[in-house]
Amino acid sequence: MMNAASDEMVDYVRATALLLDMPLDAAQLQRVAGHLARTKLLADALAAVPLAHDDEPAEMFCPAPFPPMDAAA
Repeated sequence: MMNAASDEMVDYVRATALLLDMPLDAAQLQRVAGHLARTKLLADALAAVPLAHDDEPAEMFCPAPFPPMDAAA
């Protein structure tokens, strides 16, 4: 498990925060970069799972209409 985010990850978060006009102090930069690094590890692990051509992809999430439509209408 990673204790600290890489310098590249911190630089990425700093640049993105600047682009989004989202001021972050040094501690916040480290925490966000750490979470992003863990998310990347999870995504890398998922991407490494071999899938056959006939594996069924997950369905797209389609939320129910809001407010619920009356079945009688």
